[in-house]
Amino acid sequence: MGMSVTISAATGDDAEKILKLQYLCYQDEAALYGDYGIEPLTQTLEALRAELAGGIVVVARLGEEVVGSVRGSVDEDGTARLAKLIVHPRMQRHGLGGRLLRAIEERLAAESEAKRYRLFTGHRSEVNLQLYRKLGYAQIGSVEPVTRHLSLVHMEKPAARPETYAASA
Repeated sequence: MGMSVTISAATGDDAEKILKLQYLCYQDEAALYGDYGIEPLTQTLEALRAELAGGIVVVARLGEEVVGSVRGSVDEDGTARLAKLIVHPRMQRHGLGGRLLRAIEERLAAESEAKRYRLFTGHRSEVNLQLYRKLGYAQIGSVEPVTRHLSLVHMEKPAARPETYAASA
């Protein structure tokens, strides 16, 4: 009998699991841009714990194993900033990234005054860009150069009201 993936709020006990998964998941991004000093690979456990305490973090679990995660927080102007969407490499291309994004959007809509969702990814991260477009995100502004090899694409979509999610569930 196979197990199904469940999505729920992260707890403080998940911090180390999320950090290890994050390190694994960002290896391909680092290789793509030739930069192993990117923040997801250098983030400390203490910094991740602060993110867990200061925002909303959801995780995908396969049994007890954390196989995905995404983080979000809402600023004063109602912009929900989504970050570090990660899915274990063996679980990719099965819709889990989309499920995680929808879950964090639902939580942020229900628990805050989010007016829009905003995220970013690298300009060469074509799989990420395709996923975000499929889920209704559109590029805003111009591509932001960061290094010789990396530019960021910022994307946004309007927040749906919580009753919209309930109707579509």
